[in-house]
Amino acid sequence: MWLFARPDVEKLKAKHDVTGLIKALDYKRDVLVRSSAADALGKIGDPRAVEPLSTALRDEDRDVRGCAAWALMKIGPPALEPLIAALKDEDSSVRWSAAHALGGMGDARAVEPLIAALKDEHSSVRFSAAGALGEIGDARAVEPLSGALKDEDSSVREAAAKALDRFGV
Repeated sequence: MWLFARPDVEKLKAKHDVTGLIKALDYKRDVLVRSSAADALGKIGDPRAVEPLSTALRDEDRDVRGCAAWALMKIGPPALEPLIAALKDEDSSVRWSAAHALGGMGDARAVEPLIAALKDEHSSVRFSAAGALGEIGDARAVEPLSGALKDEDSSVREAAAKALDRFGV
């Protein structure tokens, strides 16, 4: 825990100080420190950051959550399971971020959980899941995305249509 000085994220990043950046990720007094630390950890890509970044997906600040999801996406395969688990988080913004990050990873192992997310109670999560499935491009998503064309929310229908267009459907 930081007792006095605000962590210098740029210095920590320059040194590739993953431990220091993980500590900065928990600096409650400054949102910018936390979001910058998450961003830096994503750029470094060290798998040791997966667990702390997974925790940061539940940060009180939306920007921190978004940076944490982006960082997990950049870390890649070691972050796959935590992002899939985050699709079941009670907070819809965490589920949205996780779906978005999984799409960016492009890993076909996320297809089935993303298909399940097409039935989420929140349209923003369904929207993000449809987009992610389009990015991954796995044929298993065609039928569920076709069903999403009938979603009550127009943004979900549009995302499903764009995703299907990537399949040439």
